[in-house]
Amino acid sequence: MDLSSDEVRHIARLARIALSDEETERLRGELSSILGHCQALSAIDTSGVAPTAQSFSLVNVERPDEPQAAAPVSEVLANAPAREGDYIRVRAVLDQPGG
Repeated sequence: MDLSSDEVRHIARLARIALSDEETERLRGELSSILGHCQALSAIDTSGVAPTAQSFSLVNVERPDEPQAAAPVSEVLANAPAREGDYIRVRAVLDQPGG
């Protein structure tokens, strides 16, 4: 399936992505190829295949949630890139007035 440049631009607008003309042409080819593969897959007769959510019987392995002793402060701080007293120092995430 071949997409037009206008269709690619429309998809980009829906995704709020700005594309240059070069990017539009490159993505036109890539998206057309992907849609071609999807068309090939949809042409396969799967009427004899049972619907499944996954092909393997996966089971979550869980353990009881039991409280455990925390690592000593000195051990935790030894792995910290920067510290201030008994705290791990991190860069500010939010600007705070007067901070």
